[in-house]
Amino acid sequence: MRNIGRRGAVVLGVTGMVAPLTLALGAAPAQAASCTTKTGPYQKQVEKFLGRPVDGRQSAADCTAIRAFQTKHGISPNIGYAGPVTWGVMDLMNKQKAVGKRPNKAGKCPTNKGRIACVDLTLQLSWIQDGGKLVYGPVPVRTGRDGYETRTGLKKIYWRDIDHVSSLYNVPMPYSQFFDGGQAFHSVGLSMWNFPGSHGCVNMTTKDAKKYWSLLKKGDDVMVYGRKPGT
Repeated sequence: MRNIGRRGAVVLGVTGMVAPLTLALGAAPAQAASCTTKTGPYQKQVEKFLGRPVDGRQSAADCTAIRAFQTKHGISPNIGYAGPVTWGVMDLMNKQKAVGKRPNKAGKCPTNKGRIACVDLTLQLSWIQDGGKLVYGPVPVRTGRDGYETRTGLKKIYWRDIDHVSSLYNVPMPYSQFFDGGQAFHSVGLSMWNFPGSHGCVNMTTKDAKKYWSLLKKGDDVMVYGRKPGT
């Protein structure tokens, strides 16, 4: 971290913020030795999601399609089994898609703060709004896993560092915008659905992190609410 001595708040939160080196660098899970022939408990749901024939029985083609999905999104073991983790990711994707352009339909993110970044932990979505107007998003994000939960409540961006590097793992955290004791928006080289989640930060794609950087500034509000699945 740069000039860390005069940024004590960042030091306090860094251990709960930075993912292990292999995760932060986006390392792919080890390839499985073979595709499973076993039918999973969510076989029909997974087949439907992937556009496969829905017969509820595992086939070699089913396994290949499931395994490709698992590999893409960092689901381990990536053996093509239609289990709860794989279906959980797919189900979340379906729910995110259903939100459309009305992410604040329930009114949980304040509309009286002007420009504000909203984070819905339950749906793993974030967006920027200005009053009742949607400015950008919603976009999928990757928030804190069990034991490293992204803290809820109304916050403010207190420090921005476009080329931030973690002092703990020497891992780049581009476009960092810190809003709570070391927790920040920043880009990562991982799928936003990579299980089980971050170490507290709100991970974003590079495209979305760049856009957030251009739209937000120090002092802008951030609202985090809900609960990430699995925490």
